[in-house]
Amino acid sequence: EAQLVESGGGLVQPGGSLRLSCTSSSFTLRQYSMSWVRQAPGKEREGVAAVYTADNSPYYGDSVRGRFTISQDNVKNTLYLQMNRLKPEDTAMYYCAAGNPVRVLLPSEYNDWGQGTQVTVSS
Repeated sequence: EAQLVESGGGLVQPGGSLRLSCTSSSFTLRQYSMSWVRQAPGKEREGVAAVYTADNSPYYGDSVRGRFTISQDNVKNTLYLQMNRLKPEDTAMYYCAAGNPVRVLLPSEYNDWGQGTQVTVSS
């Protein structure tokens, strides 16, 4: 089973930025489609960004498009999520996930998950 480890979460004021990282010591990220998924208390999981391994294209959810950027450093075997212009509604636990999905922003199509990193946007 793949092991994914996220980091970079924290408390930030509205309008601020954070960069999340996800790495693995047990498998090569570029061999899979990778996604960032978030879940706020009482809400469903939401796929916010993904990189599709077939064409290396990024995909974004409507709520974050234009503010978040997903990227991957294959040398460091690390996935990133740059989050700019953060809003209070971005507050959630953020997970990275790996898999071979058909629908790249659908969380249920990913098999391997990290433990998550908390992002809180508040003044």
